[in-house]
Amino acid sequence: MAEENEKLSMAVLSGDMDKIMGALIMATGAVAFDMDVVMFFTFWGLRAIQREKHTGESVFGKMLSLLNPGGIDNLDPSKFAFGGLGRWMFKKMMKKHNVTPLRDLLQNAIDMGVRIVPCQMSMDVMEIKREDLIDGIEEPVGVGTFIAEASESQVTLFI
Repeated sequence: MAEENEKLSMAVLSGDMDKIMGALIMATGAVAFDMDVVMFFTFWGLRAIQREKHTGESVFGKMLSLLNPGGIDNLDPSKFAFGGLGRWMFKKMMKKHNVTPLRDLLQNAIDMGVRIVPCQMSMDVMEIKREDLIDGIEEPVGVGTFIAEASESQVTLFI
C-alpha cells in the first residue's frame, strides 16, 4: 500500500498583506516537501481570494465592501498601513529585493496544488458571492469540512 503524504491544514482568518504572504509561503513550502495542503479562507482572509470588485447587497454589505475592498493587490500590511502608503512602500521594497508579489504567490500555490477553500458562512455574512472570488479555488464549504481536514492533518495553523 502506498504511503499517504503528510498534510497541512491552515485557517486563514487575516487579510493582512504580511500574514497572507507568510501563509502562502508556508503552504507552497509544505507542498515542496510533498505535503498535501488545504487553506481555509474565512472572514478577512477572504479578501485575498476575492476579485477586485465591490460586493454586497444590503447597505451594510455595500458599506463593508467600500471600506474594505477585496483583491490581493489591495491588502495592507498589519503594521504601518498609512492609508495605503504602507502597501505601496512594501511592494516597492519587495520588488527591490526580488520578492515574489502576492498575486504570483497565490497563483503559484494554486498551480502547485494547494487547495484554496472559502468559508461559506463568512461569505454569507460579508455578502460575498461565489462569482466574486478568483478562479482556481474550490467551492465554498462550512467549518465542519475544515475540521474534518484538520483532524487528518499532522500540522494545523491559524493565521
